[in-house]
Amino acid sequence: MNITIPLFIAALLAATTLLSSCSAQETPSGDQTDAVADSVKVQKSEAEWKEELPHMACFVLREKGTERAFTGEFWDHHDKGVYRCAGCGQALFDSDHKFESGTGWPSFFQPAEGTAVLEEEDDSWGMRRVEVLCSACGGHLGHVFDDGPKPTGLRYCINSAALSFEKEDTEDKENAQGIRCD
Repeated sequence: MNITIPLFIAALLAATTLLSSCSAQETPSGDQTDAVADSVKVQKSEAEWKEELPHMACFVLREKGTERAFTGEFWDHHDKGVYRCAGCGQALFDSDHKFESGTGWPSFFQPAEGTAVLEEEDDSWGMRRVEVLCSACGGHLGHVFDDGPKPTGLRYCINSAALSFEKEDTEDKENAQGIRCD
């Protein structure tokens, strides 16, 4: 029997699974889901999220998916500004807190402010991790690990698809005489 056909079928099934729009993923337990729902400010139905978000953002934010390493828009991004939630626009991370982790995902050593993100235990896929969620809409952003740089020792490993970027306005950094103040 020709081995090409079974390999093609296996590849087709894998691609279908990865590309399905907001396909089902392992979901948190009821207690975790309730805790997030109680703390989020932006409440929309899954149908509304699916209609409003691009495919990959929906997959990551709403279905707890992960983009492939080294493929996202912001893994090698170096502009100054603020990284916001792609779902609701909340400020999540500052570019001054971004560092090169070598993982292929944008990495930060701390959130923009103490309440920007929520953290929850994540035991999916046979691993014990800490999931990072947007505190405003409950969207999945990525995970946080304890192998980051000083001063926190943390690495917030975040999917680019969960982020948008607001570039810093350099004109705000000039005083009345046109002299830069940073």
